[in-house]
Amino acid sequence: MVPKALERRRRTGLWSSLGRALLMLWRLAGILASVNAWLTIAISAYLNPWFSIWRHAFSDLGAPQANMPWVYNAGLVVSGVLGCLFSLYLLHAAKSKVEGFSSSLLFVAGIFLALIGVFPSSTRPHTFVSTWFFVQMWLCFISYTVAAHITGRKGLRSSLATISVTGPLGALLVEILWKWPSVAPLEAYGIVVVNIGVVHLTLEYGCRSVQ
Repeated sequence: MVPKALERRRRTGLWSSLGRALLMLWRLAGILASVNAWLTIAISAYLNPWFSIWRHAFSDLGAPQANMPWVYNAGLVVSGVLGCLFSLYLLHAAKSKVEGFSSSLLFVAGIFLALIGVFPSSTRPHTFVSTWFFVQMWLCFISYTVAAHITGRKGLRSSLATISVTGPLGALLVEILWKWPSVAPLEAYGIVVVNIGVVHLTLEYGCRSVQ
């Protein structure tokens, strides 16, 4: 009887450890999506030496004429799925209806990120889905700013409000004063802004325990 009891305890401990590990990955899904996106861009650029950030768009790496375009397109689909998973964690951690609504906006943004890979450059929906991803993330940050104000999360409110205002204004200012040399630098700027917002959401909501 004793060995069987010990075996059950070992199994219980193993499943408990596995559950904690999966929970941690769930909480970090947004960060993993960001890291995966940058790795996808870097690997795709390496596979396509002709690519120049000063003359092209990142989406050119997924166009039919690119070398191994599936690397770029599949990578964005993976990041989109991870983004959706992160939104589900935020929904689980939500304590208000506004937080739940905000997480749904992030879920839609994850879908549009995946659709960029499904509809690569040169396809008709590509321009819309790639543009709307950034618009959707902006709407998500605005919604979470409101949610943070309602729930008393002053730090998150300040950081996301700053991102929501300075992000678009910064891009517009560069365009007015210097002009963006190509689409890729503007995309990189937008991705960095999104990454910063995701980090703030992860730090704020990642501290909550899933019951």
